[in-house]
Amino acid sequence: MKEELNILIQAQYPLIYLVTSEEERAEQAIFKVATSDLKPQRRVYVWTVTHGIVEYGQPRSTTQHNTVSPEAAIEWIIRQKEPGIFILKDLHPFIDAPATTRSLRDAIASFKGMQKNIILMSPVQQVPIELEKEVVVIDFQLPDMSELNKVLTQHQEQNRGKRLTTEAREKLLRAALGLTKDEAEKVYRKAQVTSGRLTEDEVDIVLSEKKQLIRRNGILEYIEEDETIEAVGGLEELKKWLKQRSNAFTERAREYGLPQPKGMLILGVPGCGKSLIAKTTSRLWGLPILRLDMGRVYDGSMVGRSEANLRNALKTAESISPTILFIDELDKSFAGSAGSGDSDGGTSSRIFGSFLTWMQEKKSPVFVMATANRVERLPGEFLRKGRFDEIFFVDLPTPEERQDIFNIHLTKRREDIARFDLEQLAKMSEGFSGAEIEQAIIAAMYEAFAQDREFTQLDIIAALKATLPLSRTMQEQVTALRDWARQRARPAAASVAEYQRMEF
Repeated sequence: MKEELNILIQAQYPLIYLVTSEEERAEQAIFKVATSDLKPQRRVYVWTVTHGIVEYGQPRSTTQHNTVSPEAAIEWIIRQKEPGIFILKDLHPFIDAPATTRSLRDAIASFKGMQKNIILMSPVQQVPIELEKEVVVIDFQLPDMSELNKVLTQHQEQNRGKRLTTEAREKLLRAALGLTKDEAEKVYRKAQVTSGRLTEDEVDIVLSEKKQLIRRNGILEYIEEDETIEAVGGLEELKKWLKQRSNAFTERAREYGLPQPKGMLILGVPGCGKSLIAKTTSRLWGLPILRLDMGRVYDGSMVGRSEANLRNALKTAESISPTILFIDELDKSFAGSAGSGDSDGGTSSRIFGSFLTWMQEKKSPVFVMATANRVERLPGEFLRKGRFDEIFFVDLPTPEERQDIFNIHLTKRREDIARFDLEQLAKMSEGFSGAEIEQAIIAAMYEAFAQDREFTQLDIIAALKATLPLSRTMQEQVTALRDWARQRARPAAASVAEYQRMEF
């Protein structure tokens, strides 16, 4: 980012929009460019709506007179004859005002042939249409390993901590990836206070605090799944595909010449294990999994806020990569993107376009794992080759898979399940999803519990007979999904029966 900023300033780009919430770190980077990399050096000024314009590094008492309002500040900048860099903090609430927009355009016109740059610094990207052709937008990246290493070294020196091994230091640094500099400092201090030391044994403390910091934004959520992939009944072809890629993000895979996996889309009937297999992949691959809540991305309180929410969430996911980004029910998240112009001013379309562009161009090892129930609601662009490595279809379980599902759920609840005839239960549950089978077992247990006895085979059969499965209540939808998947998706189950049913 520093190199790009240096180039833009030297190339006399008059208006630069720097998207960041790390004001102090960004200011330090700009000041270093202005005093170390530019010839001749340039003075740096900072504007805030509370103090007006102050030269960087000088006390607030040196505020330039009457520059609190955005228009007055920009007018002062225009009058300056010497080269300079002018940082305007949090201008986004005022930037749509006609007077502010016009003042910025006047400044841009006056800067021609002069070594002057305005940098708009804000955590929210908001560019009025009048300035779109004039501004260049760059994201200020979160600290990398080398910057976090300086934070850790400084902490160790201040607390006279025990010398860390190279491996321990790397673990602590990787645990803090995705945090701002201030957040990393606070996390290391917390670990020091909690344990009285900071070694590789405190990595879990750093990670737990990191999870809280990520959850705090309300858009990304850490998922901690105790189940392994063996807790998913059937879907052997999908499991095999995932197991083959369990080491896909290692250096050994890069040396072998393999590209990093991009992602996968799992389509299928509701309740057939799509979400569970996405979550259990985290343990299989040994990677953290983050859920992206698209419903919380949308924010109508301010123009541009939704796009900023998505951008920040994706940037955070990239910063802690390799990781899995899980999006549940993708069809609901982007169902209205095509016609969103009338309903939400085009926000959904812009969010959709931004996400597609990120998927296509991302270089960081973020594996997108998405699930969907209604394929007809998905925009066609999602299904184009190259967006996902593979599209799997999860159908209703076969008799063999239903036996496996009964075995998994009964074993969870009782040590001895020899008294149950799994083959008969599989026959009685034709058309049931895995979730419906689990609920039938739970219903049977409640019935027996109310009568103060152990539940039996007959209780489960009675519960199955009392349940109308989704495959019957939504038969047309299930049939349509199967018809679509027959030529466009890969079956998640490897059994002969599955292939015959889908008529491949």
